[in-house]
Amino acid sequence: MHVRRLELTDFRSWRHVDVEFPEGPSVLVGPNGHGKTNLVESLGYLASGGSHRVTNDAPLVRQGAAAAVVRAAVGHDGRELRLDLTINPGKANKARLNRNAVPRARDVHGILKAVVFAPEDLALIRGEPEQRRRMLDELLIARHPRFAGVRADYDRVVKQRNTLLRTAYLARKTGGRGNTDLHTLDVWDRHLAEYGGDLLAGRLALLESFSPYVIKAYEAVSAGRGRPQLIYQAGWADDEPLTADRGVLTARLHAALAATRSRETERGTTLVGPHRDDLSLRLGDLPAKGYASHGECWSYALALRLGSADLLQAESVAPVLILDDVFAELDTQRRDRLASMVSGAPQVLVTCAVSEDVPGALEGGRYDIWEGEVRRVV
Repeated sequence: MHVRRLELTDFRSWRHVDVEFPEGPSVLVGPNGHGKTNLVESLGYLASGGSHRVTNDAPLVRQGAAAAVVRAAVGHDGRELRLDLTINPGKANKARLNRNAVPRARDVHGILKAVVFAPEDLALIRGEPEQRRRMLDELLIARHPRFAGVRADYDRVVKQRNTLLRTAYLARKTGGRGNTDLHTLDVWDRHLAEYGGDLLAGRLALLESFSPYVIKAYEAVSAGRGRPQLIYQAGWADDEPLTADRGVLTARLHAALAATRSRETERGTTLVGPHRDDLSLRLGDLPAKGYASHGECWSYALALRLGSADLLQAESVAPVLILDDVFAELDTQRRDRLASMVSGAPQVLVTCAVSEDVPGALEGGRYDIWEGEVRRVV
């Protein structure tokens, strides 16, 4: 798979840009703040429905514009797909596939397979559980696009359930003024258990397939120093093993909701479900967070992204690899190992401030980014 053409209108700093990319490696060179990361960020958003830099859509729209448009022509198996996405902050996004409108913008997520590696990925190792849940779900959607709908439905149920719990909580705090009726909570419990069980089953099945690829990638990046472990953690499961059986997980979630209801009503929020789970990343017997060195954290983050790409390639199609300003953060050995590992991918898009940071193995197309213009020089 490769992106043949990318066109942006009012996306981030770009009023309008239209650029064609070849297969193989392409290097986008430019000073910080001139828009090179914005170009590749748009592709990550088109692929997954999320940005690797921000958690909401408002910053993606150029200041003064009402909406942003991302258009891409994607080549795969000798044919070309046209993806169009209009980003409307505060409203529903709109999407088209081959110029035909689709019911929901999420229906195009996962069509473009892309894996983004950026300095922000250190948060996968050192940051909060939300970062790791997001990584799992983005890979899950790339692997099976139907999970974009499952996750959206689950998030909607959690939001509605939290609204009900919070309203009742505040009514009690103010002496009974307001609605304290929780009789519809049983309905939301059933929905949360259903969608949550489906999402959990997908995550657990993914993790079983994903882990060997991460282990292999880490060994390659770190020259065999250390062995990662990826362990799914669900506090509501009382340390009992979880299996990727949707029916069993739905039943266990429903039982956990019933057991936790009194605490949830006291606190006014949902305490049970995959939105509170974590992925424990370990090196040997120790958690990577707090124990791994800076270099080991980089190796682990690289391995997670490279493992994602290898899994997608093994099961469906080789994704577009996007390396956003990562070579400047790596030592020479890790640079060379990373370049060697990705140089054979169908398409690699690399951004950098200094072209000398990029190893020779990734020589290919060269684009200079300067003051809102893109110029191909090689």
